[in-house]
Amino acid sequence: MSEFTLFQRDDCHLCDLALDVLAQARLPELTSVWIDEDDGLEARYGARVPVLRRGDGAELDWPFDAEAVRAFAGADRSL
Repeated sequence: MSEFTLFQRDDCHLCDLALDVLAQARLPELTSVWIDEDDGLEARYGARVPVLRRGDGAELDWPFDAEAVRAFAGADRSL
């Protein structure tokens, strides 16, 4: 499993924008999780998606830019 998870929805324009930002930030491989059919994830992330979660459980809510993603990923990590 990757160190980063992106919580998103199907047909989500903001989620598409977030994926573009993550590519710009050169984030290493990430796991995508769709919340649409999971009541627990829907309750937790509903209006917040897209949300980027780090392996340690910290979360970065949208909106974010490439600089914010790189900072979130950690300055000591090589992207």
